[in-house]
Amino acid sequence: MLINLLRTIAIIILVIYGLRILGRLFGPLLLRYVAKKAEKKFSEQFKQHAKNQQQSPREGETVIDKGSKTKPSKKVGEYIDFEEVD
Repeated sequence: MLINLLRTIAIIILVIYGLRILGRLFGPLLLRYVAKKAEKKFSEQFKQHAKNQQQSPREGETVIDKGSKTKPSKKVGEYIDFEEVD
């Protein structure tokens, strides 16, 4: 019974130290991979944003949208009566 307990504790300690060693070896590689992935994602988002900015009208340009043919709704909202408080 005591031998099984000591064996279990020894296995747990070896696993913990093994994970620490593997973390020191592969941690920088994992971080580098994640950083490259994030950099690629951000650059794609930046390119997409820049592309959208080029397509949008510039300041001072007049844009007429003929696509919407729906009539505006006459119901604007409910009326709220305000009172002045001194």
